[in-house]
Amino acid sequence: MDLTFEITEQVTGGVPVVSVAGEIDVATAPTLRDHLAVHEEAGAGRGWSWTCSGFPSWTRRPSACWWGSFKRIRESGGDLKLVIAEPRILKVFEITDLVRVFSIFSTVGEALQDE
Repeated sequence: MDLTFEITEQVTGGVPVVSVAGEIDVATAPTLRDHLAVHEEAGAGRGWSWTCSGFPSWTRRPSACWWGSFKRIRESGGDLKLVIAEPRILKVFEITDLVRVFSIFSTVGEALQDE
């Protein structure tokens, strides 16, 4: 598995879709937080989809980044949708009951249909 941290983005149907892959650790988490903050400020009150893939493991670092961003986006009237196709990452959200907090989809298409 490639551990290279990478953030890519595209706009699909007018909705920003940001994809994050690779290792999120003490060195890369600030970059992710900064990237999320830019989108939070630019899109107050809008919906955002974030895809999560290629993570070697799911630790508290990505969870803390998503949680902080989720709270700020919701406070501005927007929504943060997570696209999680990897069963092992989804399992973490199920075990921690975060599936009841986040809008989680298995594909970007499903997330966009929910707009």
